[in-house]
Amino acid sequence: MKVLENEAWVYYVIDTDPVYDKNKVGKWMYFFQDTKFAAKICKQVIEQKVVQECKHSNAPEGVSCFYLDDDDITGHKRVIEFFIKNDLIRRTKTGKLYNISFKHDTQTLAGEYGEDYHSDIKLDEFVDLQTGKWRL
Repeated sequence: MKVLENEAWVYYVIDTDPVYDKNKVGKWMYFFQDTKFAAKICKQVIEQKVVQECKHSNAPEGVSCFYLDDDDITGHKRVIEFFIKNDLIRRTKTGKLYNISFKHDTQTLAGEYGEDYHSDIKLDEFVDLQTGKWRL
């Protein structure tokens, strides 16, 4: 695993160069309150071969991003399974999983955030939000 750092991000990458389609690549995100926890999760994701590359904000709190191509269904399942197993998806007061979204890098580069951002890949396509059981 390679770990690269700059002022904004800490990157965790497999030993070979990751391969993505620039028109399909995107990320599942986890928003954190503890950089040490984010680093631990990112290391685990690479060590367990969940994704080829991930990163987290180089700040006390921020976002972790877990990269894969949008058509990599097996990859989506690995990331979602890791998220559920490690309790990385917030739940409502009734225990239902929040319907988190996959975000394409092209959307990030286009400045789509907040109200301007709409995902075409969401958690409920893969799991039942009430039970956490797989749909696929």
